[in-house]
Amino acid sequence: MTMNTESLTSHTFHGLASGPRLIVLGAVHGNEIGGTRGIERVLDELARGDLAIVRGTVTFVPVTNPLAWTLGRRAGDRNLNRNLRPNDAPQDYEDRIANVLCPLLAQHDVLLDLHSFHTGGEPFAMLGPQDNDGTLEPFAHAAEEEALALRLGARRVVEGWLDTYAAGVRKRLARTAPTERAHLLSTDPDYGVGTTEYMRRMGGYAITLECGQHEDPRAPEFAWRAIRNTLAHLGLVDEAAPPARDDVELLRLSEVIDRLHADDSFARPWTSFDPVQAGDLIGTRHDGTPVSAPRDGFIVFPNPLATPGNEWFYFAQRSDRPLKG
Repeated sequence: MTMNTESLTSHTFHGLASGPRLIVLGAVHGNEIGGTRGIERVLDELARGDLAIVRGTVTFVPVTNPLAWTLGRRAGDRNLNRNLRPNDAPQDYEDRIANVLCPLLAQHDVLLDLHSFHTGGEPFAMLGPQDNDGTLEPFAHAAEEEALALRLGARRVVEGWLDTYAAGVRKRLARTAPTERAHLLSTDPDYGVGTTEYMRRMGGYAITLECGQHEDPRAPEFAWRAIRNTLAHLGLVDEAAPPARDDVELLRLSEVIDRLHADDSFARPWTSFDPVQAGDLIGTRHDGTPVSAPRDGFIVFPNPLATPGNEWFYFAQRSDRPLKG
């Protein structure tokens, strides 16, 4: 579907009573349609009067990357969900979007960012760090973020994105320095900063919700339900707050493995959360070198078509972090 690529469309609703400020994003990646369809369904309910925002503020952005959406692919010029920050000298389309999106995010308290993934698997939520005053991702709203994550409907929750990405950057820097801008960005620890990380840096909290595989017909329904649960949980609508799930499996990303060559290949078609045991063959480098599981754990975000020099898959293990509902 084509659309105007020179503007970013948002829909904002203001309740007449005080409350938090929520922003919901869809199609940060243009081939991830489930979140957009879920947002459209909620917008239709609001237009018909079947749903009403009575407290706080809610902003919906159905298509956050119009160029990528129009092209039907993940990115326009580059991945919008990396290196997200305002730029006084924008060099590509995503930089221009960021100059509008970043101030919009900063005007809100909470972000729900709706995504989907390349290979099969069940939905999951991405959680930020525990409260800390470190330099990479200082944070003070872990309890609120955990409570939201437990009410979105996902059985799995994953933490550890940004520090794992930063560790991967250190490994990239040890290799031959690439020259293309997209690859240069991937050697910057801030390249791991996307919508949720930027939101936390602005003093808010955020969840990335992976609603299923890109073409899964259940993904729009999952996204819609997650939005409705969020509205009720935050008290923005007059509906009963959903209970926290008590059967959540929490995993922590511990390592990112890059695809180094176009002929690097997986041993089989992996899906997110496939379990592996230490030593299991995951893939083979173009020169025949095996890539094996470093320990017992899980494959996350496998991308058989990853651009060489970027993330091929993540490795995760069970986390003992207590979640507050």
